[in-house]
Amino acid sequence: MHTETNCIQVAVMAPLRRIFSYAPPPDTILQPGVRVRVPFGRGQRIGIVIGSARCPADIELKTIERILDTQPILPIALQQLIHFGAAYYHHPLGDAWATALPALLRQGRPLPKPTPWGYRLSASVTPTSPRRPGKRQQALLNHIAKIGIVPASDIPALLRHTLRQAIQRDWIEAVAHSATTQQGLPSSHHLNTEQENAVAQLHAARGFRAWLLEGVTGSGKTEVYLEAFRPHLESGGQALILVPEIGLTPQLVERCQARFGTYGVAALHSAQSDGERLRIWASAAEGRVRIIVGTRSALFIPLPRLAMIIVDEEHDPSFKQQSGWHYSARDLAIQRARLENVPIVLGSATPSLESLYNVQSGRFHYLTLRQRATGAAMPEMTIVPLQRQNLLGGLSPTLLTACRETLEAGHQVLLFLNRRGYAPAVLCHDCGHVMACPRCSASMTWHHRQGRLRCHHCGHESRWPRTCPTCGSNTLITAGQGTEQLEEVLRQHFPQTPLWRIDRDALHGRDAFAAAITEIRQDRAALLVGTQMLAKGHHFPAVTLVGIVNTDQGLFSADFRAPERLLQTVLQVAGRAGRADKAGRVLLQTHLPDHPLLQSLALGDYRAPAQALLEERRAAGLPPVSALALLRAEAHQRPRIEKFLSAARDCAPPGLSVSGPIPSLMERRAGFERAELWIQAPNRAQMQKQLGTWLAAVGKLPGAKSIRWTLDVDPLLLS
Repeated sequence: MHTETNCIQVAVMAPLRRIFSYAPPPDTILQPGVRVRVPFGRGQRIGIVIGSARCPADIELKTIERILDTQPILPIALQQLIHFGAAYYHHPLGDAWATALPALLRQGRPLPKPTPWGYRLSASVTPTSPRRPGKRQQALLNHIAKIGIVPASDIPALLRHTLRQAIQRDWIEAVAHSATTQQGLPSSHHLNTEQENAVAQLHAARGFRAWLLEGVTGSGKTEVYLEAFRPHLESGGQALILVPEIGLTPQLVERCQARFGTYGVAALHSAQSDGERLRIWASAAEGRVRIIVGTRSALFIPLPRLAMIIVDEEHDPSFKQQSGWHYSARDLAIQRARLENVPIVLGSATPSLESLYNVQSGRFHYLTLRQRATGAAMPEMTIVPLQRQNLLGGLSPTLLTACRETLEAGHQVLLFLNRRGYAPAVLCHDCGHVMACPRCSASMTWHHRQGRLRCHHCGHESRWPRTCPTCGSNTLITAGQGTEQLEEVLRQHFPQTPLWRIDRDALHGRDAFAAAITEIRQDRAALLVGTQMLAKGHHFPAVTLVGIVNTDQGLFSADFRAPERLLQTVLQVAGRAGRADKAGRVLLQTHLPDHPLLQSLALGDYRAPAQALLEERRAAGLPPVSALALLRAEAHQRPRIEKFLSAARDCAPPGLSVSGPIPSLMERRAGFERAELWIQAPNRAQMQKQLGTWLAAVGKLPGAKSIRWTLDVDPLLLS
């Protein structure tokens, strides 16, 4: 007869597809969600207690070395969310926990001690010691006296020692959270009829309900968000606002602070230091932050009084994690709202086809804003044919003339080109050889100012070659245009006009983007050149002309989602024009003026072409009407990945339709050959029913441990 003993199940924070059993410390009861330090191999690891089980007594178990928390690090609902996400995306549970927690917590650091919400001058600021305040101390006292109560998060790191000294001398006192809580301020914005209707429906919502708010650019979706969660905040609740990119957080934080006060609003994103992120995380978990505005990872921040979730620009592919745990923050946000029984609003001027399909299927409720909040008309869109045109840096005479007219009128011009660098390719004028990355199946981009050829996929760099490696010719030329070249051409044509280039190469430092946006919003003639960083969510009241330099980029991609992204990107960029009291116009440069999608774009309406694309997907049996997953494999030798993927295909259960192996769109990246299997099922339920069993078999295949392979459920970017 076998005897059994209690053991603790631990998910070690590592990409390992199994749970480990450990002996508990004597006389200890461990709750699920507690962090522990455990022996692992020759070292130690941080893990999460998942539960307890009965193990055979004759198995020698290692003992948990240290318990790091007295209570679960996350509430039950968030624990369930992580477990759901790990199961749905078939990702190791321990690694999912590691993704969800701040870096310092997954390293085993303790939670920071609760800090005062803010500081104010003491009842008497007369120094209790003979010493007078020093220069820094006096500056701090003056700053607090001017504001009244300064949040702890607003005290610069350089002044924290000064703050401690001032507290010791009874010049400054800490203020509890309750002393700084403010009721919402009156709305400073008059809602139009459409906005009032949307807000009324959201106010009436009780419990979990998913809403799609489709509003044209400039229709005041943010105002609807703020008014929708106002009653929840005033009754002590919290709100979570997810945005796709860091650049969108400052303006939303400003709007929230202007409406609800500065003390309970915080941003959370990857540009912050680990310590800063942990402080904000802990403040939110303590209930001291009322509104969190953040990117993808903010989804997992604990909010004990969560009342509403907002996902702004819900269509944006940046909500999908592209490495490690391939989760969709938008989709998991819906699951979190369901688990916490709160409403969720997905907002966009160009909703994803998935969300439109969910509206048609009755899963989402639908709200719409068809007019701009200011009453301004939508910009006029014009197709500019490029055949037989003399282009200068990619700009047609028509677009250059329009730029000149707009600047002379004192307005701003935004030119959109989603290519960084000076030129996307360098080639030999004699034999046509293209300078390719030695590690990727991609051409090298020329960056003129740095004097470097750079691969935008793996980061490989080199100098401008002296001669062609194929024929020895020294007649090397650039092909195509990037934002750097566009900037150069515009500076030559408009030397006296302020110009901002907005892309990752031009902006350096944490606050560079926010500073540039502040400058752009000044009401003066200027040129804006940029990539997709300029495409969404920003309000530029002085922009009256938008030029799409290359509209053809997404027309012939092998990615079936490319037409949808082209439609969304162009309409999002176009929406930056004419948002204030000045009429706007948009020029679309193309070599294919008769293309049906471009003709639809010229009408400026999203619904009709989006519905046409949805019908095409339906006819082809592609998502969102079916479920898709990709099994990707990488190795230095192509035969190895083809052998592995072929074996994986052959052991697939009959409920899955598996195609491949096929080369990835980028067949070689960073020295690795890449291929994939396409896995389709009629719906997500059927997909999930079969994937778990199949992956267990795949993991046992010969070669499964000697090559890199990942599963991407509901992939958004084929690469």
